[in-house]
Amino acid sequence: MTLTLTVSDEVRALAPGFTHVAIEAYGLVNGPSTEGTSALLDDAARRLVVRLDGRAPHEDPHMAAWRETYTAFGSKPSRTRNSAEALAKRALSDAGLPRINVLVDVYNAISVAHLIPVGGEDTDHIQGGMRLVRATGEEDFVTVAGGEEAVEHPDAGEVVWRDDAGVTCRRWNWRQGPRTRLTEESASAVFLLESLAPMPVADVERAGAELAELLEKFSPGARITVHAPE
Repeated sequence: MTLTLTVSDEVRALAPGFTHVAIEAYGLVNGPSTEGTSALLDDAARRLVVRLDGRAPHEDPHMAAWRETYTAFGSKPSRTRNSAEALAKRALSDAGLPRINVLVDVYNAISVAHLIPVGGEDTDHIQGGMRLVRATGEEDFVTVAGGEEAVEHPDAGEVVWRDDAGVTCRRWNWRQGPRTRLTEESASAVFLLESLAPMPVADVERAGAELAELLEKFSPGARITVHAPE
């Protein structure tokens, strides 16, 4: 892998059933949402309804596992939902899923259809390797508040993704920072699919394979590598 991804021993101890699949992609073509990505999101919402079969998203066993893990590192899961549960709630609402841009729409569709947290980071804006760690509370998380740049600090013990410059995503996969977000100018990315037991690893692999196929469809000629689960 061109970009290094590491998971700390402290995080492994907190969530021994954690698995992630990383997809590296170069030569991507991004842009505004299209009819194609909009249809993909609509289809994902329909697949979600079938998967839930009348349950609320948080009642799904995989989402319940994420809630337990969030509680274990001190976050209130009903207030700061993991990214998949938050998207699922939006998909089931009258407003429906947001349309962001082609690449974000594609990975959001996979997240909703498979009920698994999926994130995308612009590798051209990552400094050093990415690390999943428990925060000290001193790290910088640069975000935007009221239209202006603001610096927050995670809670001590909070699980965060970070690189050499600071935190890239707070509360595991709750809120991504703008620095590494995929924009319409992004051409290189790493996509992360994150799961906890009881989701079978084979299910994560299937979601990753579907995401890779969609990336190839919407960015013909892109160089895409799906890494083995870790």
